[in-house]
Amino acid sequence: MFRTKRSGLVRRLWRSRAPVEGDEETDTRTHGSGGCCMGKSTKVAKCNSGTEAELKALTHSILKKIKDKQLEVLLQAVESKGGARSPCLLLPSKVDTKLGQQSYSLPLLLYKVFRWPDLRHSSELKRLSCCESYGKINPELICCNPHHMSRLCELESPPPPYSRYPMDFLKPPDSPDSEPSSAETGETTYSAPVGLSDSQAVQTLSERAHWCVVAYWEEKTRVGRLYSVQEPSLDIFYDLPQGNGFCLGQLSSDNKSQLVQMVRAKIGYGIQLTREAGGVWVYNRSCYPIFIKSATLDNPDSRTLLVHKVFPGFSIKAFDFDKADCLQRPNDHEFTQQPRTGFTVQISFVKGWGQCYTRQFISSCPCWLEVIFNNR
Repeated sequence: MFRTKRSGLVRRLWRSRAPVEGDEETDTRTHGSGGCCMGKSTKVAKCNSGTEAELKALTHSILKKIKDKQLEVLLQAVESKGGARSPCLLLPSKVDTKLGQQSYSLPLLLYKVFRWPDLRHSSELKRLSCCESYGKINPELICCNPHHMSRLCELESPPPPYSRYPMDFLKPPDSPDSEPSSAETGETTYSAPVGLSDSQAVQTLSERAHWCVVAYWEEKTRVGRLYSVQEPSLDIFYDLPQGNGFCLGQLSSDNKSQLVQMVRAKIGYGIQLTREAGGVWVYNRSCYPIFIKSATLDNPDSRTLLVHKVFPGFSIKAFDFDKADCLQRPNDHEFTQQPRTGFTVQISFVKGWGQCYTRQFISSCPCWLEVIFNNR
């Protein structure tokens, strides 16, 4: 029997579905062994509503009703794991499907099959700004491209001390803005662009309407120059098939540490930094967790800042404009030497830091980013 193009696409899509616990192809790098941020459990498990055979039959019946070109779009997104630029997959928004005893909307079912088997409700999702449907309301059609969505990372309240700094490390609030000691900074070495100090560089960039600048660090040394950001969204990656943005893989580094080299290789698709109406969101596009510390992620009265763990496929609001307006400056002993032109968020790849780790300071992390926001 001859196989049609459509049936071939459907078979390839089913083979590329998101693995669930118990599958031989389960990839813990993609799903993680725990939850997002503060340890909230999102362990991937087999769907208890319907058998694997029922899921396969339902998915095949849905895919066979989709046009060939749309199947190709979906396949491109799924096989590249979001690395290839794929257009929106617009499908009817009011079509419901039933799996076992539970009903799912068509988009939700596709998101479950191809990205998050443990997904239960659309409220757990956030649409990415790369989607043409972002910010638009169409009652008839909705984008079902699973890689135009991210899992929403919400903080628990009150947050447990996942990675809280010891109080002994904190600088007294009435301390002068002098150069911190090496114990406070981890002996961080700044390498400003030729002819400019970091403070002058940030100030010059802010005058050009850049909403933030990004610096890439390997342990205690910055690699490359400050990367200024004007566009609403920026991809920061080591290797991305169709990526435009801040490519860390192109930066020349003299660091010979095996750990740094290993982490650099694991950055992969990296993160997406997006400026939206209420603040700045960070989307983890890589296959490994990232760690974030921001003054607006915690209680403004707190004298310590928590380090938040964000698993692959999750988004977190790393910087909140309204909260930032209420803060005079980041309450952080580590970066008291930063220029006062904005707030700073630190993001490390793969390896975390803080009280739960041997690395007490981010400057001990193999690969990390410093994002300085312009508050003008």
